[in-house]
Amino acid sequence: MNCILRRMRRLSLAAAAAALIAILPAPAIAGAGNFTLINATGHDFASLSIRRFGTDSWRGLPATPAAGARSAVEFTDDDCAFDIQARLAGGPTVVWSGVNLCGATAVTLNRSATGATWVDYD
Repeated sequence: MNCILRRMRRLSLAAAAAALIAILPAPAIAGAGNFTLINATGHDFASLSIRRFGTDSWRGLPATPAAGARSAVEFTDDDCAFDIQARLAGGPTVVWSGVNLCGATAVTLNRSATGATWVDYD
């Protein structure tokens, strides 16, 4: 009798575990998607490009918002971390490194008068 109770208890635990797994949501697939790019550098962008963080292959982005403007960027990638490079009109090339595009709906590229760069997310 004791043996039967132990088996029933194991089967109940197994059934409960299976039910729990069945109702848990599947993990979301990570990756970057479309976002809005906001230029808060105080300078117009002559060109923009992007690369996966830690790689050397830059690809151009069609968006080049003027200072204070925003542009929609159609973009998909399996990765999350990127470097964004802007050639400022009449000025230097600036890089924002390690920009997290997973789940970001708006990315604001900032640059201070001293050249320090940072990103704000919405």
